[in-house]
Amino acid sequence: MESVTLSIDGMKCGGCKTKVSTALSAVVGAKVEEVAVGSARVSFDPERTTAAALISAVDRLGFKACSAEALGNQQV
Repeated sequence: MESVTLSIDGMKCGGCKTKVSTALSAVVGAKVEEVAVGSARVSFDPERTTAAALISAVDRLGFKACSAEALGNQQV
């Protein structure tokens, strides 16, 4: 299992958390660890899914997700 922390723009309430959690849980091979307003931590089986698939699941809801690790590696 691998894990990824997603930074998610556009989340504002508990309803948003529920939608994101449901979408991530629906990705085969993913296990949602925690969802908070603005972020999510997910474990996943790399033989069944990818971090990109998790990001795509969130983006389809109308939010903008990216890997928090990728954000940390960006040059400012």
